[in-house]
Parts: sequence; structure tokens; C-alpha cells
Amino acid sequence: MSRIGKNPINVPAGVTITVSKDNVVTVKGPKGELTQAVDADIILSQEDGVFTVSRPTEQKRHKALHGLYRSLINNMVVGVTDGFKIEQELVGVGYRATNQGNTLDLVLGYSHHYVFQLPEEIKVTTTSEKGQTPKIILESIDKQLIGQVAAKIRSLRTPEPYKGKGIKFVGEVLRRKAGKSASKK
Repeated sequence: MSRIGKNPINVPAGVTITVSKDNVVTVKGPKGELTQAVDADIILSQEDGVFTVSRPTEQKRHKALHGLYRSLINNMVVGVTDGFKIEQELVGVGYRATNQGNTLDLVLGYSHHYVFQLPEEIKVTTTSEKGQTPKIILESIDKQLIGQVAAKIRSLRTPEPYKGKGIKFVGEVLRRKAGKSASKK
């Protein structure tokens, strides 16, 4: 039995989950609405505020899909109730981030600016306080979309291992290298 798939999903008050005949799950909550198509073999059931995902057989394919769809539906429930938030910081001299609406303008030490148009499902804010590194704060109800956008922003200037310059997640610990002076003894 899948350890993740067998866990029930608690549906909080104010959240409704509907399953159509072709196994499309729609989750509505106070922050918005999300939909996810589920494989036809996966069995979905809801009773007394608890949503469960089960599989018909012990095939390897069914085992893989069982945990996957349970996690996706749980992320949808969490997204429409609390939402997801990702914070990134720009480490480097002269690195700046500004936004106007959903357009993110990044100065990352290159000869040009990066202008990044974000989807309308994502809300972006930038902070730039004196003595602090500039921060990019992304908020959304869709965990997959916000993670993909954050990874794309990070890929514009990934943190390098010698000085740690680049775009990194807040709280991320970077593995640092000593450099060439450490090899001489």
C-alpha cells in the first residue's frame, strides 16, 4: 500500500470538492478554484468531510498514480484555503528586482535587464530594504505553477559555489567551495 496514497485528505469548512463523470476533480475554496484531470482507473470517494483516493489493483502503474493523485488533490485543497508562498533573494553587488503588476524586472549583473512576464495566477511583490538583499515574493494557489515560475527565475542566475552570488531561495543552504588558494600548502 502506498504510504502517501492511503492517507485521507481532510476537507476544511468552506472547501467543496466535486468529481465529474470523466474523473476531473474541481476544488473550490475561499481563495479560488483549481481543476485536475485524474486517470480513469483511480477511484475517488468523499464522505463526512474526508476525501480518499484508492487504486483498483496492485499494478506498478496504479501504485505510482495512487500517491501522485492524492498529493495533487491535497495540494489543491491547501492552495485554495491557505495558498503557497515562495521567497527568493538576490545575492550580489548591484542585483535588483522591481515589479509593476505582474511584470518582474531583474538586474543580475548582465549587460541587459531581464523582463519576466508572470502568469496572472501569481501575485509578485519585491522588497529592497537598505542593508538587506533584494527579495522576490511569489504567492499563488497553484503549487505546481508557482514552483515552475520560481525555478525559471532562479535559473536566470543560479547561485555559484565560490561566493554564493545569484538567486537563491530564502533559507536555502549553499554548498561552498574553498577556491584555488586552499589547494596550496
